[in-house]
Amino acid sequence: MDGWKDGWMDGWMDGWMDGWMDGWMDGWMDGWMDGWMDGWMDGYVLLMLVTS
Repeated sequence: MDGWKDGWMDGWMDGWMDGWMDGWMDGWMDGWMDGWMDGWMDGYVLLMLVTS
C-alpha cells in the first residue's frame, strides 16, 4: 500500500511541477517579450522624433 501511495505522490508531484514550470515559463516569457517589445518600440519612436 505504501509503495502505491509513494508512486502516486511522486507522479502527481512530477506532473504538477512540470505543469507549473511550463505555465510559469510561458507567462514569464510572454511578459518579458511584451515588456521588451514595448520598451524597444518606445525607444525607437523617441529616437525617430529626436533625430527628425
